[in-house]
Formats: sequence, structure tokens, C-alpha cells
Amino acid sequence: MKKTLITIAVVLLALSAQAKDYKVASPNGRINVLIQSGSSLTWSVTADGAQLIAPSQIALSLTDGTKYGPGAKFRKAVRSSCNQTLPAQNFKRAAVKDNYNELKLVAKDFDLVFRVYDDGTAYRFVTKKGTEIKSETADFNFPGDPVGWIPYERDGGTFEDQFFNSFENVYSNIRLSEWNPARMAFLPLTIETAAGPRVCITEADLLNYPGMYLSNCDGDSCLEAMFAGYPKTIVQGGHNMLQGVVTSREPYIYKCDKGEPLPWRVVVITDTDKQLADNDLVWRLAMPAEGDFSWVKPGKVAWDWWNDWNIKGVDFASGINNDTYKYYIDFASKNGIEYVILDEGWAVNLQADLMQVVPEIDLPMLSRYAIDRGVKLVLWAGYWAFNRDMEGVCKHYSEMGIAGWKIDFMNRDDQPMVAFYEQAARTAAKYHQFVDFHGAFKPAGLTRTWPNVLNFEGINGLEQLKWMGPEYDQVTYDVTVPFTRYVAGPADYTQGAMRNAIKANYYPCDNEPMSQGTRCRQLAEYIIFDAPFTMLCDSPTMYEAEPECTGFIASVPTVWDETIALDGRIGDYIVMARRSGGKWYLAAMTDWDERDITIKLPFDAADGAGATLWRDGVNAHRNGQDYRKETVKVTGGELKVHLAPGGGCVVVF
Repeated sequence: MKKTLITIAVVLLALSAQAKDYKVASPNGRINVLIQSGSSLTWSVTADGAQLIAPSQIALSLTDGTKYGPGAKFRKAVRSSCNQTLPAQNFKRAAVKDNYNELKLVAKDFDLVFRVYDDGTAYRFVTKKGTEIKSETADFNFPGDPVGWIPYERDGGTFEDQFFNSFENVYSNIRLSEWNPARMAFLPLTIETAAGPRVCITEADLLNYPGMYLSNCDGDSCLEAMFAGYPKTIVQGGHNMLQGVVTSREPYIYKCDKGEPLPWRVVVITDTDKQLADNDLVWRLAMPAEGDFSWVKPGKVAWDWWNDWNIKGVDFASGINNDTYKYYIDFASKNGIEYVILDEGWAVNLQADLMQVVPEIDLPMLSRYAIDRGVKLVLWAGYWAFNRDMEGVCKHYSEMGIAGWKIDFMNRDDQPMVAFYEQAARTAAKYHQFVDFHGAFKPAGLTRTWPNVLNFEGINGLEQLKWMGPEYDQVTYDVTVPFTRYVAGPADYTQGAMRNAIKANYYPCDNEPMSQGTRCRQLAEYIIFDAPFTMLCDSPTMYEAEPECTGFIASVPTVWDETIALDGRIGDYIVMARRSGGKWYLAAMTDWDERDITIKLPFDAADGAGATLWRDGVNAHRNGQDYRKETVKVTGGELKVHLAPGGGCVVVF
């Protein structure tokens, strides 16, 4: 018995000897991270002395039984700092301030790196040799019972079922203790902590690793990471035989035959909701681009699918045919719109072969027709069709003058699928083509690493209103995503509807779809939503009937020199300001509550200075299409504007 007690004492002494605390703070000293190393490895986060994340476990478990993290013997702790300004391409600001303190804990087979910024913190593992990772522990333990905006995977089923999804979501605004244990959430998700600051959890520099989901640990306020297993067998199937369907998985989530940095686990921290709406921490953490991408041209695109090719007043049958696309091209050329997209239907259905074009379409002719008119074509491609010969199709269609790809229906984010995104970006870049990912997980920095990746879907965008019933609330969703989904990066929401319905008048319609909310809300979305490659979702003839609004949409930039969130409250309203050159664009949107807002200008303007205001009309609460365009005068550096229910406004200086 005495010998046993002595043995236990020796073990405890050994463990206590290995235990060590490490601290790293933000440059301004407000945010502090504590790493506690011993029999387990945890991190915790405080802001202004208040605990935001209680000690939460970090670990990698390998298939050979090795664990990175618990009991780690760190050989040294390397501290560094960075304070620089970085140029940004195709982004919401032309220059990004990058200022952080870093702590790198060095072990034999891995490093663990922590960075702390004035607006958040992140950590990542860096492996030093080939590994198979069975599981990753990434917990987020919140004090109290805070409220979150949780994007459950929509369709439910088992967790394995939920790993196959389109990453389009609505948000459940609940306390963490109310989290449905049968559901997991994809990222980003936002939490209003018990201490007050807002926390948005996401990831960055996701290149060759499965995407992270979160579930509730134990029915309280602890969240834990979940990852899709590495696919063992994948079969062609799904939508029009364009998807890769996983039928079995390996007993690990990741494998690599060499060491590499794993994704950053990101915690954005702000005092107010509005600070989330223009945060760029994900971009800062992403790997910088290599090479010259000056050839990438962001811009707007006339889209066919949402409006169901429904043009009017012509002497030919509209649809997927040459005459219809010539009409779209002429419309784009006349209005200075850079691109026209051929969405699903131009390639022969069920063949998953992008070299098989339907007989109604003459692509070489259409591409020449577009180029002669200052417009370029973009092609939609299902994942399976693109992946089977991406080198061949990129080469073939680049020689035809095709500018880029909208790649759709990936609907997974296991390791091979995540790696596909970078492979697609690299291959398209080789042929000077850009990419817009649909059926896609959230952006995680790839738009910085590969600037020819202009956009991601990963959002419950306007397409939902082709089929969602009156009980669906797109308006509240619109004033939630600036503080949640858009924290991760741009989104192809596909705004621009010219049929605009108040709540009582809305109904789903496939071939003549409408938006919820007012006309000015649609205009405001071109300012508020980040999208370097931005759709005009409605038909050319609908825009031609609305030349004033069309002229505004066609003139709005899609990338910006400066972005400032002026005001907002998640789920209620948002006010944003953007600058392009010497011109400022300010916009606001509200939920279904009418609202009087005061827009405080982010620049000096003398009393009496004029601006162009697009506002909801006096009858917009009855007819969502009612709007007014007028010249207004600035008083005291601010403007007062009334927003109708579901309304919006735009101010141009």
C-alpha cells in the first residue's frame, strides 16, 4: 500500500512538473489568451478581464494512438509580433492592417501557434511529418448560458447525413443550453457572451483539411468540433449525377504524407454587433497569394437561372438557346455589365461531360458575339463534370474566351473536397479564368490565397424565394448574415429582384420570382453584401422596364477601397458605408419593423452638401416596389431616413 502511494505521488509530481502556463495578449492589451499545458492542454480567452471562453481542450488524436496536445513537452516558446499594412485585391478594402502578437509552442512532432489581435484570436497546429488524424478536439466552453445565432444544417438526419449538405441555412436564435443535440451547425456562428462582447467562431486557411462543424458538448454552453471522416468510397450521383456521394468512410478525418499547417481556429471578438459586419480577420489569417493576379477582373453578371430565361416582347421562344443569350449579351453590353452566365442547361443533362453542349447552343459563336460587345461569358459546371477533367475543360474553354466558372453541387467539406477547391482555383488560374463556388462551404481565406476565386455561395440567398412559402422570413435573415456568414468572406447572395413584395403579398413563384421586402432593400444589398462577382438576378426585360434602378445597379462597384460599418444590431438592422475612389455609398436595411434611422457620415461634409438618396416610397408598406430617388442636404454631418417594413435605402455622395 505504501509503495502504491509513493508511486502515485511520483506520478503526480511528474505531471505537475510538466504543467506550465503560457500567456499572450493582443497589441492593445485588452484580449488575453491563457494556454495551460499538463495532462490536458487547454486555452481560455478574456477581454478586459472578463472571461469569454473558459478553459477549453485542444488536441489531435492520431490513428497510431499518439496525441498532440495533452502531456506535450514543449521544447521552447517563441514569441513574435507583427504590425504591417497589406494590399488587398478584390476585397472590401484596398489595404488591411495586420497587427498581432504570436506565441509558437514548439514540440518534437508539431508546433502549436496562437495569434492574438485587437479584434480576436486564433490558433492552429502545424505538423512536422506525415500523419493520419483520427479526431481533433476543439472545444469552446462559454461561461453562463449565452445567446447564439446557430446555423443548423438544414435537413437533419444523422450526423453522417448532415455532412452532405449545401451549406444554406437559416439561424436559430437560442441559448446554447437549448441547442438541439441531434443537430450540428456549420460555421460561422455568432454568440453574445454573458460578459457582453460578441464572439464569432469560424476557421481560416482551410486548404487540405475537413471543414469544422460544432455541436453541443453536454446540453449546456460548451461546444465541440466535429469533422467528416475521410471518404473511403465515393460514387457518382445526386443532382443530375453531378455530385460525389460518400458511401463509406475511413476511421480518420485527415491524412497527409508530409507535415503542413492545419487550419486556424478563429474567434472574432467585438464589443458591438456592427464591428462584426466589416471584420477581416479571416482574410488576415489566410495564406498570401503567390504570383500575378492582375488579370482577374471582378464585376457584375447578368444571370439567367433565377428569372427562368423569362424575357418578354421578343419574336423568338425564350429559353436555353442562342437567341436568348444574344439578348442577355446585348443587355449587358448596353448597360456596362461585364459578364453573362450560362447556368445549368447548356451542357447535355445527365452526362456530367462539359464537352457535350446541347444543340440549341453554339458556344464559340456566343463567346465571339459577347467579346465583340465588350462582354465575357461564364459557364456553370456541376462538380463531377468539372472534376473529371478540369485541366481539359479549362484549357478548351479558355481558348474559346470563356472568362470563368460557376462550379456547383460540391455539398461536402471532407478533406478531399476541401482540397478540390484549391485544385480548381489553381487550374483555372493557369488558364486565366476565375471561379465562383456554389453548393459550397463558407469561405475561409481562399479568396486571398487565390484571388481568381471571386465568390462563394454558402448562404441561403435569394434563390430560396423561388420555392419557399410565406412562412419563410428572408427579411430577418438578410439583417442577420452581415454579422454571421459575411464575417467569413463574400457570398453570392444573387440580389437584384425587380418584383418586390411586402409580407402580405409574397408568394413563391418559379418563373416570375419575387423578393421579400422593398425595392430599395434590393438596391441596398449591392452595398451591404460583399460580392466581388455580383449577380443581377432578374431578367433583362424586367431591368429594361426599370431603367433608373438598372442604371444604379450597373454603376455600383463590386470591390471597395474602404468599408465602415456605421450601425447595426444582429437580426434587426444594418447601416454600412463603402468608398470607391472619391465616391461614398451608404446603405441601410431593416427587418419587418419600420424604422427611423440616423446615418452619421464617416467623412466630413459641410452643412448643405448634397447627396442622392434612394428611399422607400410613402406607400412602400403597401407596395414593395414604391421608391423615391431625390437629392437631399446634409445637416450636422448626418442624414435621417425612414425605412418601411422590410425596407432599405442607399445614399450616394
